[in-house]
Amino acid sequence: MVSALREAPLIRVHSSPVSSPSVSGSRRPVSCLSSQSSALSQSGGGSTSAAGIEARSRALRRRWCPAGIILLALISLLSCLLPASEAKVYGRCELARVLHDFGLDGYRGYSLADWVCLAYFTSGFNTAAVDHEADGSTNNGIFQINSRRWCRNLTPNVPNVCQMYCSDLLNPNLKDTVICAMKITQEPQGLGYWEAWRHHCQGKDLTEWVDGCDF
Repeated sequence: MVSALREAPLIRVHSSPVSSPSVSGSRRPVSCLSSQSSALSQSGGGSTSAAGIEARSRALRRRWCPAGIILLALISLLSCLLPASEAKVYGRCELARVLHDFGLDGYRGYSLADWVCLAYFTSGFNTAAVDHEADGSTNNGIFQINSRRWCRNLTPNVPNVCQMYCSDLLNPNLKDTVICAMKITQEPQGLGYWEAWRHHCQGKDLTEWVDGCDF
């Protein structure tokens, strides 16, 4: 029998090669949750209960969707609430006329040219400008008013001195922006609150900012 086994031909089983996905071909995204649920069903056979699978799915959702990520997504969404069609970039004289009509010329001792100069160096006359600071606060609108104190976004327990949402400061009609800017200027530092005004406008001849503008 030993000799018969030695003379028996060796049978080799060839497995067909596993085809790898093409690099250039499109790949459909695979849901981690569905893959985990499938794995749970296969490993437990028919004994795995639907309640157990659902519990695992909820745990995975909590793992991959922590509150911090949801909060960041909501902040980004809030920044995009103003449609692009409503964003406005003012012209120099156009803005000067609007601010003049709101009564900013001479308000708290500042000329209309001071306000126009400030708007240019903070936002480039863009009413929809939003700048994100490292501390999570935002500078909003044509005067880049900060959310730490003056307006309300999704951050809780902020003073909100201007009693408005930060998104209100993105409105192209500038009413809320002017109201809030007036409150800021009532502070002891006045327009000095804005670093851009201190560096680019304070103590300089600003007549060119309203030169040729009709009111």
